[in-house]
Amino acid sequence: MTCMDSHQVVVGTGPVSPDDVLRVARDGYGVRLADDALAEIARSRDVVEALAKDDQPHYGVSTGFGALATTHIPLERRAQLQRSLIRSHAAGSGPEVEREVVRALMLLRLATLATGRTGVRVVTAQAYAAMLDAGLTPVVHEYGSLGCSGDLAPLSSIALALMGEGQVRNSVGELRPADQALRAHGIEPVELAEKEGLALVNGTDGMLGMLVLALADLRRLLTTADVAAAMSVEALLGTDAVFAADLQALRPHPGQADSAANLRALLAGSGVMASHRGPECTRVQDAYSLRCAPQVHGAARDTMAHAAAVAGRELAAAIDNPVITLDGRVESNGNFHGAPVGYVLDFLAIATADVASMSERRTDRFLDVARSNGLPPFLAGDPGVDSGHMIAQYTAAGIVSELKRLAVPASVDSIPSSAMQEDHVSMGWAAARKLRRAVDGLTRVLAIEILTAARALDLRAPLQPAAPTAAVRDAVRAAGIGGPGPDRHLAPEIETVVALVADGALLAATGLSLT
Repeated sequence: MTCMDSHQVVVGTGPVSPDDVLRVARDGYGVRLADDALAEIARSRDVVEALAKDDQPHYGVSTGFGALATTHIPLERRAQLQRSLIRSHAAGSGPEVEREVVRALMLLRLATLATGRTGVRVVTAQAYAAMLDAGLTPVVHEYGSLGCSGDLAPLSSIALALMGEGQVRNSVGELRPADQALRAHGIEPVELAEKEGLALVNGTDGMLGMLVLALADLRRLLTTADVAAAMSVEALLGTDAVFAADLQALRPHPGQADSAANLRALLAGSGVMASHRGPECTRVQDAYSLRCAPQVHGAARDTMAHAAAVAGRELAAAIDNPVITLDGRVESNGNFHGAPVGYVLDFLAIATADVASMSERRTDRFLDVARSNGLPPFLAGDPGVDSGHMIAQYTAAGIVSELKRLAVPASVDSIPSSAMQEDHVSMGWAAARKLRRAVDGLTRVLAIEILTAARALDLRAPLQPAAPTAAVRDAVRAAGIGGPGPDRHLAPEIETVVALVADGALLAATGLSLT
């Protein structure tokens, strides 16, 4: 099992938890290998040592890789085979991948090494752990993984640094040659032995790490979407009757029930809602973007639950090819294929785009006098002279349009590689990269809705909003964003609310728990 010791995650023979991934990736926790992991690593290494001197072909030990798997490698060149693998496969291109992604990737690869199913030496696993513990982050590039045979180029960049080659960033972000950075922390560059190069690169760790990070973000954002929807229903003088528990129970999706419960809690005691509950109110049905929020937000929640289940199974996996089995066999397999992870990454991108699309539609309703129930055009102080939030909606619309493009699945694509030996690939890494951009886009679209709804709630004065929605509006104001009035520079205000959404401050103001 994985456990936590002070500010260090201890990696054993069991799976790491999503919380451990977040601690290492985002909070800078260090790592060390547990004694049980060291013993299992040593045991499986004995199997590889025996094979290293064998005349029989064993993939990646005495043969080449991919389409070169039929090429026999003589005994005296088998260690060089591993070093050549890393140098040739560290062929990424493009911008640097974010530090949190690289640290998540490294932790997950280390967790697989710790299972003893890969056949690396203890010294190699310990050096890998030491590099992560020291906060050394190898430079990994955006492009280079097809999501099959592992995230090859990204993982090879890590292994290259372990060899003392390439570049790393230290704990304060300075770019340094890998050999200098390693030795500054008392870590000797590793001379890879038989099978080790392959063991360091043959996993889905990059796409899985990004999935775990995205799930943590989306869990917060989907509850924040309920907050935004509640503020919009309230400020647009919508009805909360449709969120009643008995109506929601007629369609028993768990995510929908959770979302509706949040909306009821957020709107309870609202003076704005009470102002139009009488028989004189003729509004029995709101637009779909208000009325159907639990159905859409709930479906996204259920999608996230499925993705979390897949992530949990993947965190418990030991992925390598060939793999050392529990009874000591060395077997080729296809567990490195990223399809299970790639599919849910794409599924989450679809849900993310749809939640953002509904949010943008609610924002737009505030700005149109034909649909805003008495609010001034564009929520402007002096309509005509002032444009209010007109262009904030443009920004949200532009982001949503991009999110729809990002929702096009990556995992349905495949480009054959390695002379047709690897003739079907998952594109899971690409699915993960676009989901990260989609999560950022949803954060911004929700921020614009909340900023707009807060202004609209002020314009409903003297009617008073519910305590939770008032707390969100007050948190926006406390961040230095003024209420209705003449036009101001909106971009900084949007970025302020983006930060409040991203760090969970607005959600915390409501008192809601994450559901």
